[in-house]
Amino acid sequence: MRHTIVSKGALSFVSLLLLAASCHTPYHLASIDRTRILIDSRYDAHPDAAAAAFIQPYEHTVDSLMKPVVGSTAEPMIAHQPESNLSNLLSDILVWGGEEFNEKPDFGVYNMGGIRASLPQGDITYGDVLNVAPFENHICFLTLSGEKTLQLFREMAARGGEGVSHSVRMVITKDGKLKSVTVNGAPVDSQKSYRIATLDYLAQGNDGLAAFKDKTDAVSPDDEAHDVRYIIVNYFKHLKAQGKAVDTKVEGRVTVE
Repeated sequence: MRHTIVSKGALSFVSLLLLAASCHTPYHLASIDRTRILIDSRYDAHPDAAAAAFIQPYEHTVDSLMKPVVGSTAEPMIAHQPESNLSNLLSDILVWGGEEFNEKPDFGVYNMGGIRASLPQGDITYGDVLNVAPFENHICFLTLSGEKTLQLFREMAARGGEGVSHSVRMVITKDGKLKSVTVNGAPVDSQKSYRIATLDYLAQGNDGLAAFKDKTDAVSPDDEAHDVRYIIVNYFKHLKAQGKAVDTKVEGRVTVE
């Protein structure tokens, strides 16, 4: 999904234009195009002295929160469909997060639309993680019947692929149809049930994953400590304590034929 950063004033002006056009002219809105604007060092070429002076008293406090290093990556990590190293990582972290709850999910699902930034190679700060996962989403464990699990994979295929954990292998067509799917090496059995780790946002059936609405036995702690970003941070710290960098690869979890 692509997004545009638009000021309130500009948005109001566009709204008035559209309203005026609809009331007084024969013109009709044909399409809306959105894109994501990268805010980087290009915008620092001519710094505003007044703005810098305004920010300066707060800079130390913000840096003390955002700049601590929580771990490292072996290579740059980005999110894209149908599969990427970053979406793989985040889905695996959801499964890893089940240990604290004595949960052993069959697989994890993390939506591509919820991944809002990339991770650089090397040291990763808390601020980097916050950029990737800026929402107040909490981890959620739930159960779906085999039929609903197949529906879930069909819905993910229709969206061009979502983040899935290591246990999943799914093949989709170019026009978004599910060709095949296995979990832990076995085809999804319509007569079984499956335990899934995901975000509470998705568990409500959002982002086109309506199968989640028929969940049972949902466990989703709503305290801040179980916000997904903190689980991601804890995973990085866990590997850092072992002297390891995060190094998740694209491995054929979602392929297009």
